[in-house]
Amino acid sequence: MEIFQWPHLNLLFSSMLIVVVLAADPYSDALLSFKSEIIDTFHNLDDWLEPNSGNPSGKVHACSWSGVKCDNNSTIVIGLNLSTKKLAGKLPGKQFSVFTELVELNISQNSFSGEIPVEIFNLTNLRSLDISRNNFSGHFPGGVTGLQSLVVLDAFSNSFSGPLPVELSKLEFLKVLNLAGSYFSGPIPSAYGFFKRLEFLHLAGNFISGNIPPELGNLQTVTHMEIGYNSYEGNIPWQLGNMRELQYLDIAGSNLSGSIPKQLSNLTKLQSLFLFRNQLTGLIPWEFSRILALTNLDLSDNFISGPIPESFADLKNLRLLSLMYNEMNGTVPDGIAELPSLDTLFIWNNFFTGSLPRNLGKNSKLRWLDVSINSFIGSIPPHICAGGELFKLIMFSNKFTGNLSPLSNCSSLVRIRLEDNSFSGEIPLTLSHLPDVSYIDLSRNKFTAGIPSDISQASKLQYFNVSNNPELGGVIPEETWSLPLLQNFSASSCNISGNLPPFKSCKSMLVVELQKNNMSGVVPKSVSHCQALEIINLASNQLDGHIPDELASLPALSVADLSHNNFSGSIPAEFGKSTNLLLLNVSYNDISGAIPSEKVLQSMGRSAYVGNRELCGAPLRSCSASMSIFGSKGTGKLRLVLLLSAGVTILIAALLFWLVYLRKGNKGQWKMESFIGLPQFTANDVLRSFSSADSMEELPPLYAAVCKAVLPTGITVLVKKIEWEPKRMKVAIEFITQMGNARHRNLIRLLGFCYNNHMAYMLYDYLPNGNLAEKVTMPRDWSTKCRIITGIARGLCFLHHDWNPAISHGDLNSSTIVFDDNFEPRLADFGFKYLIELIKGRSSEAIKDELYMDIYRFGEIILEILTNGRLTNGGEIVQSKPKDVVLREIYSENEATDDSTNSLQDEIKQVVDVSLLCTRSRPADRPSMKDALKLLSGLKGQGKQ
Repeated sequence: MEIFQWPHLNLLFSSMLIVVVLAADPYSDALLSFKSEIIDTFHNLDDWLEPNSGNPSGKVHACSWSGVKCDNNSTIVIGLNLSTKKLAGKLPGKQFSVFTELVELNISQNSFSGEIPVEIFNLTNLRSLDISRNNFSGHFPGGVTGLQSLVVLDAFSNSFSGPLPVELSKLEFLKVLNLAGSYFSGPIPSAYGFFKRLEFLHLAGNFISGNIPPELGNLQTVTHMEIGYNSYEGNIPWQLGNMRELQYLDIAGSNLSGSIPKQLSNLTKLQSLFLFRNQLTGLIPWEFSRILALTNLDLSDNFISGPIPESFADLKNLRLLSLMYNEMNGTVPDGIAELPSLDTLFIWNNFFTGSLPRNLGKNSKLRWLDVSINSFIGSIPPHICAGGELFKLIMFSNKFTGNLSPLSNCSSLVRIRLEDNSFSGEIPLTLSHLPDVSYIDLSRNKFTAGIPSDISQASKLQYFNVSNNPELGGVIPEETWSLPLLQNFSASSCNISGNLPPFKSCKSMLVVELQKNNMSGVVPKSVSHCQALEIINLASNQLDGHIPDELASLPALSVADLSHNNFSGSIPAEFGKSTNLLLLNVSYNDISGAIPSEKVLQSMGRSAYVGNRELCGAPLRSCSASMSIFGSKGTGKLRLVLLLSAGVTILIAALLFWLVYLRKGNKGQWKMESFIGLPQFTANDVLRSFSSADSMEELPPLYAAVCKAVLPTGITVLVKKIEWEPKRMKVAIEFITQMGNARHRNLIRLLGFCYNNHMAYMLYDYLPNGNLAEKVTMPRDWSTKCRIITGIARGLCFLHHDWNPAISHGDLNSSTIVFDDNFEPRLADFGFKYLIELIKGRSSEAIKDELYMDIYRFGEIILEILTNGRLTNGGEIVQSKPKDVVLREIYSENEATDDSTNSLQDEIKQVVDVSLLCTRSRPADRPSMKDALKLLSGLKGQGKQ
C-alpha cells in the first residue's frame, strides 16, 4: 500500500509547483487588471491576453505585449509606454504597487481624466513620468516627493487647477519640469528658485498670477525657461540676469509692465528671448548687444519707444528681429543691414521714418521683411533680393516712392504687399519668373504701362490687386482667367480699356472687381465656367450687349454690380432663382422689360434699377400703368393732369427739402454717400423719409439713435444717428466709408450715410427676422446651432483678420446678432463703438484690448447658444466649474446623454473647448478668431444646413 502512495505525492507536489509558477507573474495580472478598468475603444491593447499555458521559466508573459518594456531576462517590468493609444477613463492606481522597479511611465497623448492616482508616487525608482496631453484635473496631489529618483516630469496640457505643487522643489535629481497648459493659479512658488539640477522649466499657459519671484534668478543650471502666457503683476525681475546658463527665455503674453532690465544682457549664452505681447515701456537696452549668441529677439506688441539701438550691429548671429506693434521711432540703423544671419525683420506698425538701409538684403539671406504702417520714404533697397530667399515683402501704408526694379529678378517671392504708397513707373515683375508667387497687392499707387502681360504664367497666383492706380491703363491680358488658383482679381479705377477676355478656366475665382474703367464690349458667356464666383463688379464702364444668362446662373454669386454701363435687353430671370444673391445693381443702363417678380430682386430697392427708361415692374412703376399712361391709348387730358400732379409733388418735395435745409442751415449742407455696389440714395431720399423737419431731432443721440424708415425708393432701412464736432467730421467720414466697404455674408450691410458738418444718418439693411436674444430660447437642432456659431465666427474673423486695419466689433452680444431670411446670422453695430471713440478724439490704441474682448464675448455667446439661453455672460461661471460638470450639463441640454450620441458629444465637446479657450481670463491666452474658426471648421453639424 505504501509503495503505491509515492506517485500520488509526486503528482501533488508537481501540481503545486505549477500553480506557484503561474502565480509568480504578478506583472501580467496587474496589467490585465489595469486594462479592465480603462477604456480602450480602438482596441490598441488587444494583444494584452491571458497566457494559454504555464510559465515554468519564470519569465513575465507581459514582456511581449505592446508598450511593455522588461529587463534583459524578461523577469521584471521596467517601463510602460502607452502613449498615443487613444486610451480613456480614470487612471487606476492600485496596480502600480506591483511595479516597484519601474523606471519609465509614459501615458501621454491619451484621454485619461480625473485625478492622478497617488499610488504612482510610491514608484521610488521612477526616473521619467510623462502624463502630458491628457485631461487630468483637480489639484496636483501631494506625495510627489516619494519619487526620489525622478529626472523628468512632463504634465503638459492637462486640466490641473489650484496652486503649483511646491514640494516638487525637493526632488533633487529633477532636470525637466513641464506643467504648462493647465489651469494652475496663484503665484510661482519662490521655492522654485532652489532646484539643484533643473535644466528645463515650462509653466506657460496657465492662470498663474502675482509677481515673478526673483528667486528664479538662482537657477544656475536652467537652459530653457518658458513661463509666459500667464497673468503676472509688476516688472521683469532683474535677477533673471543671473541665470548664467540660460539659452531660451519666453515670458510672452504675461501682462508685464515697466522697462526691460538691462541686467538681461548678462545672459551671454541666451539664444532666444521672447517678451512680446506685454505692456513693457521705455527703451530697448543698448546693452543687449553684449548677448552675442542671440538668434531670436521678439519684443513686439508692447509700448516700447525710442529707436533701434545702433549697437545691434554687433549681434552677428541674429536671425529674427521682431519689434512690430510698438511706439518706436527714428530710422533703421545701417548696421542692421550688415547682420550676416538676419532672415526675418518685423518692424511694422511703429513710427519709423527715413529710408530703409541701402544694403538691406545684401549681406544676409533675407526671407521675410515687414515694414508696413510706418512713415518710411525713399525707394526699395536695390539689393533686397540678393540673398535669393526673400519670400514675403510687406511694405504697405508708408510713403515709399520710386519703381519696382529691385524686384525684377526676385524669383523667390510668394507674397508682395506694396499698397498705399507712391510707387510709380511700370510694373517690372516678370511673373513667369515668379513660380511661387500667390499674393500681389500693388493698389493705391501711381503705376503706369498696364498689367504685366505674362500674368497667366504665375501659376500659383491667388490674389491680385492693382486698383486705384489711375494712370495704369492697358488691357486685361488675354489669358488672365486661366490661372488655376486665382481667387481675387481687382483692377478698379485703373483707366483700363479693351474687352473682357474670355473666361476659359476660372474654377477658383471668387472676386472680380473692374469698376470705374473704360472697358467695352460684352460680358463673355464663358463666365459660366466661374462656378465659385461670389462678387463681380463691372460698374462705371462702357460694356454693352445683353446681361448673359450664364452670369445670372452662377450658384455662388452674391454681388453683381453692372451699373453705369450700356447693357441692353432684359434682366435674366435666373437672378431671381439665386439663393445667395445679396446685391444686384443694374442702374443706369439701357435695360428694358419687366423686373422679374421674385422677392430677392424686389428687395434690392428702386435704386438698383433706376436710370433704365424702358424698365418697369416693382419696385419701379408697374408695367401696365406705364403702358396706359404713356402709350398710344392715353389721352392728352390725362397726360396733362398727371404732369401737373407730378409738378406739384416735385414742388412740395422741394419746399420740404428747402425747409429742412433752412432749419439745418447752420449745420451745413446735407450730402449723401452711397457705397459702390449698393443701392444709390440721395440726401433728398433720406430727408424726405421723415414726416417733418423736426422728426430728425427727435432721435436721441449715439447708441439709442435707432429707428426704421421707408425711403421714397421703397427700401426699408435701419437708421442710426450720430453727432460730431465739425473738426472730427473728416476722421468720422473716413471710418464710416471703411465700414461701408466691408462686405461679408455675416455682416449687416451699411448702405450709405447722409451727413452735414454736425451729424450723420447711417443707413443699414433692415432685417425683420429678429435677433439672437429674442430667439435663443427656442429649441434648435445641433446643425442649426453649428451654423449660427460658425456664421458669427466668420463675421468676426473677417473684421479681425481680413479688414485692414483690423477692427473690433466692440459691442458683441446676442442683441447685435440678427438673422436674414435664411436664418443666417449677421453682425450688426460692428465698429460703431470704435467710431464713437474716434469722434470723441480718444486714442485708438485700445484696439488690441477690444479684439480680445470680442473673442471673450464670442466664447460667451457660444455658451448662450449651447444652453438655449440659460448661460448669459457665462464666461466666469464655466471657468470656475470642472470641465466634466460643464459638459454633462450641456450634453443634457442638447439631448446627447446616451451612448448612441457619442459623435454628437464629441462635437459638443469640441465647441465647448473653443468657448473655454475664448473665455480665458488672461486675454493673451485666448485664440485669435482665425484660430477659433479653424477649431470649429471640422464640425459635421455644419453640413446639415
